[in-house]
Amino acid sequence: MSRGRTLWEISMAMLRTGILGYGGGPSTIPLFRYEAVERYRWVDNEEFGQILAVANTLPGPIATKMAAYLGYEQAGLMGAVTAVVVHILPTSLAMVVLFGALGLLRHSPVVKGVIEAVDPVVAVMLGVMAYEFLSKTWKGLGKWVGTAFAAVAFLLLVVFQLNPGVVVLVFLAYGLVHYRWADALRRRSAGQPDTGAAGADAARGDAGRQTSATHQQTSITHQP
Repeated sequence: MSRGRTLWEISMAMLRTGILGYGGGPSTIPLFRYEAVERYRWVDNEEFGQILAVANTLPGPIATKMAAYLGYEQAGLMGAVTAVVVHILPTSLAMVVLFGALGLLRHSPVVKGVIEAVDPVVAVMLGVMAYEFLSKTWKGLGKWVGTAFAAVAFLLLVVFQLNPGVVVLVFLAYGLVHYRWADALRRRSAGQPDTGAAGADAARGDAGRQTSATHQQTSITHQP
């Protein structure tokens, strides 16, 4: 695909996410996912989840970070700049143009009706995306562990009101060791020794010594 065509696709995708992303940063995430995963297939669903998790740990608006990363992945620095500018410029210009009328529109029953009609749509979009991520979690961690983690995340975010970036970092840290622990538990339940890294090194050493002994025996056999 030509560079011009790629930049055009980036521009169209970011224009739609910027204009249709009503309600702030979180409401644009399903739109980003649709453009990047479903429409243009820049990334798969798993990679999009990873990008979203890392973006949540960094300061700043989530939408601009997602736009910059997706644009950079497709067309380098020019793609990142294009994505961010196209994503924020139309609504920024609209805000400047309409700023004088905001006082009147804010109390308009028509505008209030529009807001009340759009809010359920945004809620459903976020709910669908949350269910898809939870389904992926169930496949990776299992239903019980995945549900327990979701409950813990809910408590940390809603009850204890921790910063979302801190919560994401905590779960990322656990994810680094989860599969190692799960493998050790499976070995113990099956009655197999938990060899770990040292056992793997010893096994490689035994294999190397056995290969060396075989070569020596072969050399002796072929001597006159």
